[in-house]
Amino acid sequence: MSSIEAKTNLLNLDRLAMQEFFLAHGEKPFRATQVIQWIHQYAVDNFDAMTNLGKELRTRLKGIAEIRTPEIMQDQVAADGTRKWLLRLDDGNAIEAVFIPEEDRGTLCVSSQAGCTLNCSFCSTGHQGFNRSLTVAEIISQLLVANRALGRDPKGERIITNVVLMGMGEPLLNFDNVLPAIRIMLDDFAYGLSRRRVTLSTAGIVPMMDRLHTECPVSLAVSLHAPNDTLRSELVPLNKKYPIHELLEACRRYCADSPRSRVTFEYVMLAGVNDSVEQAQELVQLLADVPAKVNLIPFNSFPQTHYQRSSKEAIDRFRDVLIEAGLTTITRKTRGDDIDAACGQLAGQVQDRTRRSQRLALKTG
Repeated sequence: MSSIEAKTNLLNLDRLAMQEFFLAHGEKPFRATQVIQWIHQYAVDNFDAMTNLGKELRTRLKGIAEIRTPEIMQDQVAADGTRKWLLRLDDGNAIEAVFIPEEDRGTLCVSSQAGCTLNCSFCSTGHQGFNRSLTVAEIISQLLVANRALGRDPKGERIITNVVLMGMGEPLLNFDNVLPAIRIMLDDFAYGLSRRRVTLSTAGIVPMMDRLHTECPVSLAVSLHAPNDTLRSELVPLNKKYPIHELLEACRRYCADSPRSRVTFEYVMLAGVNDSVEQAQELVQLLADVPAKVNLIPFNSFPQTHYQRSSKEAIDRFRDVLIEAGLTTITRKTRGDDIDAACGQLAGQVQDRTRRSQRLALKTG
């Protein structure tokens, strides 16, 4: 290797890619399992500590490989125990990951892009603009960093039990990096999460939903937010390309070969916009033949937004209409809003190459 050749960051490699890496360097493919276990189960980033590797191999690895995570710029804990990390990437962008503790689970919300291309009108991340998609290493590092920081419970079990790709960005627009990261999450020699404990949230990239179903069908959440195309196109501009009927057909296909499978539809509650009883009834009709669960999300405010959160009474009325119609419906509890870690508030520090954030500042200034 020449002196200027970059080392391979092993965090970019799932099991298959790791096997190919070792084969390319004249090693047996079983080395991949050993190294994946050291990195992801034991959080080891020092090759010398990998004691079941020969000394010669450990020395070689130090010359050709590295295990490098983003720098932790900020580590904040909210009053309710929610914890948020701001992570600096090599190019100066920064992303956010959030841990949400609950009685029966611990959920890590992971980002997939620096910013977001979709520009949903009610989302702080969209207002920050977009720079680029994250690498596999940058995605899986969020889980590795959080696991290191949180440690294990008194029984020795990991505190993070669930991962949701609901942070910054649209995961399906970074499919080629998100998929290997998910495979690492599912790998029994890495994090060993079940498919139902990994949830990918999408605004509705229909062709990639089908591809996810074929290649790695984890739990699916869809950002719906409106019961008709006219309103949804205002809130989620992607709807103009993939309207609701196409989106719901993709959801049906996603659930078709698994009777127990259903899609979680996320619906942010915006006062006077999408929260009327009539719109709840419209939503009931829309989801009548879709295996569905509805997650009502009280809107979380951010600078430069004109939206307001629906009142508790309006949210309860909306919820009751759905429940009475037989739709499983929950209202998401707002968590971490005192550290801007609540749903829709993640912003990070994005070097916006779209200039969207600049245009919005001029428009609202």
